[in-house]
Amino acid sequence: MKIVILDGYTENPGDLSWSGFEALGDLTVYDRTDVRNVDEIAERIGDAEIVITNKTPLPAAVFERCPGIRYVGVLATGYNVVDCAAAKEKGVPVCNIPTYGTAAVGQFAIGLLLEICHHIGHHDQAVKEGRWESSPDWCFWDHPLIELDGKTMGIIGYGRIGQAMGKLAQALGMQVLAFDAHQDPTLESHTCRYVGLDELFSQSDVIALHCPLFPETERIINRDNIAKMKDGVIILNNSRGQLIAEQDLADALNSGKVYAAGLDVVSTEPIRGGNPLLTAKNCIITPHISWAPKESRQRLMDIAVKNLKAFLAGAPVNVVNK
Repeated sequence: MKIVILDGYTENPGDLSWSGFEALGDLTVYDRTDVRNVDEIAERIGDAEIVITNKTPLPAAVFERCPGIRYVGVLATGYNVVDCAAAKEKGVPVCNIPTYGTAAVGQFAIGLLLEICHHIGHHDQAVKEGRWESSPDWCFWDHPLIELDGKTMGIIGYGRIGQAMGKLAQALGMQVLAFDAHQDPTLESHTCRYVGLDELFSQSDVIALHCPLFPETERIINRDNIAKMKDGVIILNNSRGQLIAEQDLADALNSGKVYAAGLDVVSTEPIRGGNPLLTAKNCIITPHISWAPKESRQRLMDIAVKNLKAFLAGAPVNVVNK
């Protein structure tokens, strides 16, 4: 059985092992495949039965040209790179990794928030440039420093990651307002409660996005909803870039309505040079790395191998195109 991994580098730049897949078949790993070149994608798959992808697209044309495909594994939670309907028509299950980075993503969101509150990187650089050594004062700071204790965190999307974020926020002394279509009353307490969106927007000092990208959540951070927020609100997004109307957020940052934003995702990735958030005030942007600690990637690898083993045993799991 031939197994092809089309874009393995992001998951495993060399610090993990592909041995789990190697034990299941004849494995070929490509670090990267041109996502715009259907010919290259189809050629690399060839007569392989098992195709593993992260962000390399598998449109209908690939399934037509590679009739030997029996299984597609996605090295991610999101699976929009695969034409799932075309795969289903060919009888090919598409399996994703539904949860592997919960702790890492929640931790990273808090990291973005703490950087906004303390500008740690900037002040570290200032010290190393000699500014503290030459300072006439015992200490100095270039930006306002923010204490989170007693402030309110609004979390849009209170699933696994949202809940992880909520626990960390509460540990910092914050009140949590949660919005989710599916509510679990057992999660409510004197420091956490479910609210409607408008109340979340109007009462939160910090708003964190941890919801999936659906038509009803696309561009949920937009001009109209920003107008409902407190002046000086902080916005965090390490979920999906399309949750934010980027020009609207840039305008709000530049006007001061939004004090700062911490973003690990943007609408088009890798980011394009014309993205208005690149030049917006007080906007931290990182290159979609919340999920990427080694521990998280190892967990992803283990689940991906288990997914394939389950398929080979005749009982596929985590199938997204049933």
